[in-house]
Amino acid sequence: MYAWVSPHSDPHPILGGMPHVLPTVLLLACCVAGLLLIPLGLPGLWLMVLGVLGYGWLTAFRSVGIGVMALVVGLALLGEVIEWWLGFRFAERYGGSRRAGWGALVGGLVGAAIGVPVPIVGSVIGAFVGSFAGAALFEYTRSARAGVAVSAGWGAVLGRAAAAAVKIALGLAIAVDGVVAALRA
Repeated sequence: MYAWVSPHSDPHPILGGMPHVLPTVLLLACCVAGLLLIPLGLPGLWLMVLGVLGYGWLTAFRSVGIGVMALVVGLALLGEVIEWWLGFRFAERYGGSRRAGWGALVGGLVGAAIGVPVPIVGSVIGAFVGSFAGAALFEYTRSARAGVAVSAGWGAVLGRAAAAAVKIALGLAIAVDGVVAALRA
């Protein structure tokens, strides 16, 4: 019937019997890797979401229901919204206009994509430099005052740092939710 059935796990409809250990190890690996990717400006929250959903699929969704899935996707979406909002908010808080917020967002994306020639953290440095440059440039085109533009750029950098901290906290919440789901199985 099934190639390998453990007494501690029900057979998966596609994969046959799968011990609970393998899905748990994959979930933990996705959570740890996701938490390490967040400070690098990479989609660590989404890797963690995939880890939780993959765990659910591998265990035939016995302990990962629609509520857990909605929670982890909602937390990841919240992280993205907060990241954008903090970039705008800090640029404005430090004297910039709405245009500086857009500059921080665009500059951060371009900076992360281009990066700098530093292994591993080049995209992070590029994102911070890009946020600063984008906010400062966009604000300077509006106000034509270098002091205001530099202040808005500094606010954008602080906003990006605060957003990374918030996303790490949300990543920890996703990891805890995934581990609790694994422990319930």
